[in-house]
Amino acid sequence: MIHRFLFSLLILCSLQTFAQEAVDFRANHPYIQYTGRILKTSFVTYRFWQPGVYIRAKFSGTYFNIVIDDETLNNQHNYLAIQIDDQPAQRIQTTGKHNVLKAASNLRDGEHLITICKNTEASIGYLELIGFQCKKLMPITSTPSRRLEFVGNSITCGTGSDQSTFPCGQGQWYDQHNAYMSYGPLTARSLDAQWMLSAVSGIGLMHSCCDMQITMPQVFDKINMRENAMLWDFRKYQPHVLTVCLGQNDGRQDSTTFCNAYLRFIRTLRGYYPNTSIVLLSSPMADKELNTVLRSYVKKIVAASGDKNVSYYFFSKRYHGGCGDHPTLAEHQLIAKELTAYIKQLKGW
Repeated sequence: MIHRFLFSLLILCSLQTFAQEAVDFRANHPYIQYTGRILKTSFVTYRFWQPGVYIRAKFSGTYFNIVIDDETLNNQHNYLAIQIDDQPAQRIQTTGKHNVLKAASNLRDGEHLITICKNTEASIGYLELIGFQCKKLMPITSTPSRRLEFVGNSITCGTGSDQSTFPCGQGQWYDQHNAYMSYGPLTARSLDAQWMLSAVSGIGLMHSCCDMQITMPQVFDKINMRENAMLWDFRKYQPHVLTVCLGQNDGRQDSTTFCNAYLRFIRTLRGYYPNTSIVLLSSPMADKELNTVLRSYVKKIVAASGDKNVSYYFFSKRYHGGCGDHPTLAEHQLIAKELTAYIKQLKGW
């Protein structure tokens, strides 16, 4: 029995040594920057559910690998957007529970900046960063001081926008997700700002679609918004501007009931963010009838709020060329162009 115990202990120590050697830099390295609703699951690992959560690191060398675990919830596999320097972002999908993703190879031997973004949303499951394999990490000396947050539904998640891998109607429903290239992060990058997406596909202010039992006011304070789980600490991220794009899934509601619910939500937001500019948006994919109704609601809500730091912006046209009438990648760029211009004017940026 003693020999068996010692043998088992030796195997365990060997496995632990292998796990430690599997990465050159653990996820808790001080040079790694995280933005978004992230849970520190242990001393060395970080877990995140929300679309648009992103990680930045500066490194030197010719290669970069990402060691990351996927929850593989219901055998689903998350997509990530990975951008090196100013090169176009590549879209990579995990293949199993434990993944070593080859993010870059044969680079110029020098300094590089990598951005890693969760492209798929919370219902696809979490990602948990273990660490990186690279030659050297260095401190990031420049981080945008501006901060934006985008509250919304599937439009804000980037659902149905990317047909580069599967056309509409093929693959899994999340194969066309691309949070990194959705209007929120595009707007933020054009304004040299950080971003956070507080969004869930199908969610509404009062009524959510697809038999969902949650609404945005119920889950806004959570790390995993889809499962209404784990409280988020709002002190970690205070946006200068927060946009709210809700109502598409609510549909036409009683005007008084909807407006009162929206006003309560604005008061909740103001409690978390005393100095944030709050902008209520029309739904970019709404048809003519719903768009007219939502615009009417939003005008009444802003007027009734009595808050000089609450305003609204209505998009100039309908964007619905993607899967399930969602905006395409090209349309997200147009949405971002409109929103960028409005925020520039609003904040004097």
